[in-house]
Amino acid sequence: MDAGRADAAISFEPHRPRLTRVAYRMLGSVADAEDVVQDAFLRWHTTDRSEIHNTEAFLVRVVTRLCLDVLKSSRRKRETYIGPWLPEPVVETEAEFAEDVTLPLLLALERLSPLERAAFLLHDVFGMEFDEVAGAIGRDAAATRQLASRARQHVHEARPRFAVDQRRGMELAEAFFNASQTGDMALLKTMLAADITVTADGGGKRPAGPVPIVGFDAVVALMERMARFFARSPSQLVRVAMINGLPGYVTLEADGVLQTTALEIADGKIVGLYIVRNPDKLGHLDGAPLH
Repeated sequence: MDAGRADAAISFEPHRPRLTRVAYRMLGSVADAEDVVQDAFLRWHTTDRSEIHNTEAFLVRVVTRLCLDVLKSSRRKRETYIGPWLPEPVVETEAEFAEDVTLPLLLALERLSPLERAAFLLHDVFGMEFDEVAGAIGRDAAATRQLASRARQHVHEARPRFAVDQRRGMELAEAFFNASQTGDMALLKTMLAADITVTADGGGKRPAGPVPIVGFDAVVALMERMARFFARSPSQLVRVAMINGLPGYVTLEADGVLQTTALEIADGKIVGLYIVRNPDKLGHLDGAPLH
């Protein structure tokens, strides 16, 4: 590695984790976030760094603008996506991940414009001042405040009013896995909220419902069908974990492919199940230590 690149790497690496979090929450894709951050490093390498007075602010601005470019093309791809779309699952190892943006909020952010999404994340989640956010998205501070305010109104309902105790959530996730595998319908029924919704993302690569399944009776019927399937082809529990800020678990399915299931919990009941089956979204979990 040449001296210039080494110097760039030394000054860049301390910021990589934060930049990756920004990019992932903007894009909902681990691979895209890593690509954006690497592109930001290449730009950092060719920048006259002696002129930069605030490295982190500069790099966040670069990453944000790269993400805005990616979002323009990814939205077109989403229009042709087969079945429900869910963000790539992140099996979290740092408590801060579970506290800022949960999976329901990520889905709510999908309904925002790219600029609204950026303004909300940078200000409300990452705590940047509006002047800094304005510089990152190329708008003045007043317009940036309006963007964040509109975003806040749209995502208000997706932000949990009461945080679920992590240990209790993990216990419920493990109990749900065991009951679904053994077909203990009496126990499963006690866990489900009346308005539960099940969303499965197979991306056309693996079997998954073409639309979310909504309501207690419909979900119980699904659980009964799945119990018969699991009796013949059980899933192997890899581990219970926090997934995109929600309690859940990683499994190895009968076809040899990983799968993640995240549980949205309110008032002690499961109100949402988010199942990622698309192998394109699970490759980053292969061979990675799940701890």
